[in-house]
Amino acid sequence: MPTTPLDITLLLLALAAGTGLWVQGIRQRRERQRWAQRLEELERRHESLQREARRHAVAAERERIYRDLHDDLGARLLDLVYAAPDAALAEQARAALGSLRALVADAQRPATPLAQLLAELQAETTRRLQAAGRELLWEQDPGLPDAPLDQAATLHLSRIVREAVTNALRHAAAQWLRVRFYEVDGVLLCDVTDDGRFSEERIGSGTGTQSMRARADELGAQIAWHPGTLGGTKVTLRVPLGTHHA
Repeated sequence: MPTTPLDITLLLLALAAGTGLWVQGIRQRRERQRWAQRLEELERRHESLQREARRHAVAAERERIYRDLHDDLGARLLDLVYAAPDAALAEQARAALGSLRALVADAQRPATPLAQLLAELQAETTRRLQAAGRELLWEQDPGLPDAPLDQAATLHLSRIVREAVTNALRHAAAQWLRVRFYEVDGVLLCDVTDDGRFSEERIGSGTGTQSMRARADELGAQIAWHPGTLGGTKVTLRVPLGTHHA
């Protein structure tokens, strides 16, 4: 049967209709993809906001606890400073009060440039050793990067150094203390060395050293204790700086 102009016309109309449906299908798929992508973006944003809200809630609760500690325990320690029966107990209470105030300040401080943090630690350590009649040697590479450390890194690094100094004064009977900071290939290296006693049994058994290990883990850092060159203890800490910039 010969093809008529009507047949050709109907065929062209069918092809046009099919092409239109095909194009419409493509457009619909693209539109669905756009909506799906937008929905995924909104879901990610929602999850991010939820995490941020939880983080702020935890931070707010932590700061409230620290304030309560400062107001309650701080007041008791201050009373003990003035009511202590002898100078030694008064000094212990004063040192505990200073540590408590430093803890509260550390928990509330914002991101801090490394140079500022180290200057504060040096001044604090100098005061502590002078009060205890000890000698401090502080060595710091002048070429250290000075990018701000985030709040967590600021807190953990300062607490680790402070605890290392406390252990040297309290347990090692040290007369001399050396603190060094330098950087190699994006890693902050710190060591705290004393000339006191080194005890394998003491390392890792106390709350202080366990806390230092936990804080180092939070930093993604490596911490270790070794016999010092002068017979005491050397604490070494390796902190990757790239992951802690604010």
